[in-house]
Amino acid sequence: MSNPKILIVDDDPDFRLAMKIRLRANHYDTAQASGGHSAIAAAHREQPDIIILDLGLPAGDGLTVLKQLQDSSQLSSIPVIVITARHAQFNEQSTIQAGAVAYFQKPAENCQLLETIRMTLQSPRRRDELSS
Repeated sequence: MSNPKILIVDDDPDFRLAMKIRLRANHYDTAQASGGHSAIAAAHREQPDIIILDLGLPAGDGLTVLKQLQDSSQLSSIPVIVITARHAQFNEQSTIQAGAVAYFQKPAENCQLLETIRMTLQSPRRRDELSS
């Protein structure tokens, strides 16, 4: 059985590298995108099990990307975890309402993030989708 794949969408190459190292150390495969358009293309190409999405992206902010993912019949079942440096007061509520499964403020606590990923992958909905 292959490792779950996580698409990391962030315009900061240092963040993407650090996240890749963190996730691979915990037996997750990764793919990366640096902007809004490349995020949608990568999601179609890679069909990840989870997407980690920043809100502050060039060529389409994260909320726009989240809406596009939710509107796509091929991508709407992929859980999205938002990790952003933007102020949480407005953004957390709006991202959850837009379909994200979780919201983290940068820097995200490693243990909480990994637990959220694990729980998301083990949710009954995800198990049904992964087995079909």
